[in-house]
Amino acid sequence: MRGLQPRGLNRRRVEQLLFEARSTRTIENRIDVISRRFVGSPYKSNPLIGSAEADEVFSASFRGFDCVTYIETIIALARASTVDHFVRLLRNIRYEQGLIRWDKRNHYMTGWIRNNTREGILGPISTRGIPTRTIERTLDVVPGIEATRVRMKCVPKAEAPQLVPRLRTGDLIFFVSTRKHLDVFHAGILIDGHEAVHLRHASRSQGAVVDQRLSEFLKANRMAGVLVVRPQAAALRRNQQ
Repeated sequence: MRGLQPRGLNRRRVEQLLFEARSTRTIENRIDVISRRFVGSPYKSNPLIGSAEADEVFSASFRGFDCVTYIETIIALARASTVDHFVRLLRNIRYEQGLIRWDKRNHYMTGWIRNNTREGILGPISTRGIPTRTIERTLDVVPGIEATRVRMKCVPKAEAPQLVPRLRTGDLIFFVSTRKHLDVFHAGILIDGHEAVHLRHASRSQGAVVDQRLSEFLKANRMAGVLVVRPQAAALRRNQQ
């Protein structure tokens, strides 16, 4: 595994984070503990390396995140038992079938959700009794990736407050774009606070990973709706390769 280390990997930092979360056994609490360590980390636009013309480079730097790489890093850390286990998980979360190729990177969030659900990393949250809408889009905003037709069922923005009683710390929320050729424009981790549900996310406008009330983000941003999924627990086995 050491021969496959991603660029920017800080093994000592990963070991420290896993040590700090060692006594936290539930996936939601591990996500909370680990994600909190990165609050204040800088926002970095397009932090991954690769394109239709340039070779993909697998990276795992903690020096800056966009909203997707932040989520990927936290979920991989929360499920990992060793540094090498973290590397393998991050690769499988980011790339379809874990293949480090630009065309296998989960560029669109509907594909990211679908592939990680198939891997058993994510699970659904019931929306029974809450109004939903089905949206169809042709996704074609990533140059070099063939246009893809998708269908997604989301909770409209006006109905999103009805989801709050069903949310748990660690749930992932995806905000559905109003653009005709894009599925999701932003994503983050939900933290159930004492007074309100907060969104922990890598914010472009604030330039860092921040905590923000979910209600404030919903009020401030135009969107078609939201998608929410729940990270699934994993056996935390030592020396897993």
